[in-house]
Parts: sequence; structure tokens; C-alpha cells
Amino acid sequence: MNEDLHRRLTAWRRHLHAYPGLTLHEGDTAAFVADRLGELGVAEIETGIGGHGVVATLRQGGGNRAVGLRADMDALPIQEADEALPHRSTIPGVMHACGHDGHTAALLGAAALLLEDTSWQGTVRLIFQPAEEGGGGARAMIADGLFRRFPMERIFGWHNWPGLPAGTIAVHDTAVMAAGARFEIAFDGHAGHAALPHLTRDPMLGAGHAIVALQSIVSRAVDPLKSAVVSVTMAEAGEAQNQVPARAVIRGTARWLETAVGDLIEARMREVAHGIAAAFGLEARVEFRIGVPVTANHPRERDLAFAAAAAVTEARRDVPPAMTGEDFSHFLAEVPGAFVWIGNGPAEGGRELHHPNYDFNDAVLPVASAFLAEAAKRALAGDA
Repeated sequence: MNEDLHRRLTAWRRHLHAYPGLTLHEGDTAAFVADRLGELGVAEIETGIGGHGVVATLRQGGGNRAVGLRADMDALPIQEADEALPHRSTIPGVMHACGHDGHTAALLGAAALLLEDTSWQGTVRLIFQPAEEGGGGARAMIADGLFRRFPMERIFGWHNWPGLPAGTIAVHDTAVMAAGARFEIAFDGHAGHAALPHLTRDPMLGAGHAIVALQSIVSRAVDPLKSAVVSVTMAEAGEAQNQVPARAVIRGTARWLETAVGDLIEARMREVAHGIAAAFGLEARVEFRIGVPVTANHPRERDLAFAAAAAVTEARRDVPPAMTGEDFSHFLAEVPGAFVWIGNGPAEGGRELHHPNYDFNDAVLPVASAFLAEAAKRALAGDA
């Protein structure tokens, strides 16, 4: 990548960082992407796919193969902490704390590289996805006919990864990121005066026991050689300090890398909640909503991604998966593909994902754009 393109991508990335679009509110971001695609000379641009999604199509030569490249566009409801950052978010309470601004800029860079390259034949679909952060963006694009309206044989994507050396690409054998669910457990009891607890059925007692007991799922029910997470992250109850409330609600997330482990977590969670409710004379209601399946690479596409990565930078296959979730998994359930990590550099100083001090490393843009372009060309050539 030449220095001029790198500077343009950096400026675009920093604009996106300064003007982030929250999940399901990416309209301005989508318009910016469409405008930049037009500047680059992309002729086929479709907007409004599955919400604010953008799909651009590049065609060259007479090849009949088609490949998809995806970037996510949405930001998080997090207040940026670094007030000295020149391109800090101008939207209170919203920031690109996960690097989707960098993902978007890198895909624009891949478009530029492919437009300059006459060596490939076929069709490349550039997929700019909204609402990755729990907003169901991938499913919405699929429901809106993504793979029917824009056919493709394979799909590739990536995520920046703090803690991995900048520009290094990690390719996982199978699982890359975990399946995830959000759970809510409500305990209903009988409200009353806090000084007369014997006349109440205290849901706070049930919620407290549940917070502790839920930890036994991972420590005592799941095989120690399997990966699983159960985290209670929210608790809500009460209106007055001298009242035992009628209801207490706890919420959290669960993660796993194997379907059977996810089934076990849900089953044990229901047993724990209802068992505690029975012990304290309460009623329990459990909601367990699976958001994303496991993000797992397909073998042929994994090998292609590794070859493409090795052609542009240092590539590794020894990095373990993470328990974070990624809705690219929904795309991988529809067509074969692979998802890789590209190192963002050191994570010290609060530079990890979803931290208010996070910022994407612009030095990574040339590697990310080159990887995407190289993966597309190899896929169109029919490489394994």
C-alpha cells in the first residue's frame, strides 16, 4: 500500500472514530462509507441492507466465482476516556471501543487495492455490516436476502486483537470466538416491611444465593477440559431501603465453544434457579437468549486465509480462541469462510477491547487491507 492511500484510510478511520454510529444507529456511518466507495470508483453500491448495511460489488474479467469480505461498522455505548485524543468521539456516551472504525477503513482500503489490481477475475462483495454489538446485524442482513441478492461462494472477515503484535495475523484451526447467550433470572416473592421479614418471601435472598450458586455450573458441572463462562453482571431490586421487594432480577452472560456445553449451562441454570426458588418459597422465571453461535473456521477457507496472511505479514496458528462473541458466525453458518485476528499491538494502559481508553492502531491498516485483498484474489482463483 502506498503512503497516500494509507494517509487517506487513516483520515477516514479517524473521522469514523470522531463521529461514531451506535448499534442500530449507523445511518451517517453508512452514508460516509457509500460516499468513500464512490470516490474510489466503485460503481455498484447498495444501501439499506438489513438496516444500515452497505454492500458494494467489484467485478473484473470473465470469472464466475464470487467472494465476500466483511467489516462491521457500529460503535458501543461507552464514554471515551482519553480527552487528549485529537479524534476522540464527539458523541457523548458513544465510542468505537472495539475497532469497528478500523475494520471499516480497512475494507475500504481493500476495495482500493482490488480496483488497482488487474490480476484477478470474478466478483468481490464488500459487506459493511451494522449492529454487530448485540443488535442482530448479521441476521438482519441475511433475512434481507444478503446471500440471495449478492451470491458468494466464500466469505472472510477479521477483528483487531490487542495484545497480539501489531500486524501479526492469527488463524485458528476451528473455533475463533465463543457462542454467547444473555440470561435473565427473576425471583418473585412477597413484599413487606423490612422490619417484619417473617411476613415476606424475600426475593433478594434467592437472588443472592443464585449469584453464588451459578458459579458452580462452570466449576462443578462443566468438564474442566472444556471452556465455559457464566458471569452475573447486573442486579435489580427494591424501591425503598425499609421494604423487602416483591421481585429481584439478575442478568448476565454465558459463553461456550461447544454446543453440548451451552446446552448443559442452560439446563443447569434453570435447575439452580428453580431449586433456589423452591427452597425460599419464591417463583423463578429464567430467560436464556442465545445471541451468536460459535465462530468457527471452515477447513479449506482457514488454510486459504493462512496462506493469504503469510503472503502479506507474519502469520500464526498457535493462538487460542477467545470467549468473546462475534456475529460473523451467522455468515459462516450460511457459506464457508474464515475469520482471523490481526494484532493491534500492546493492550497496556487500557487499550483492550471495550475499554474507554481503547483506540484502533492505524499502523495496522495496510496489513488488514492487504490481507482482505489477498484472500479475495486467492478465493477467486479457486485456491484451497
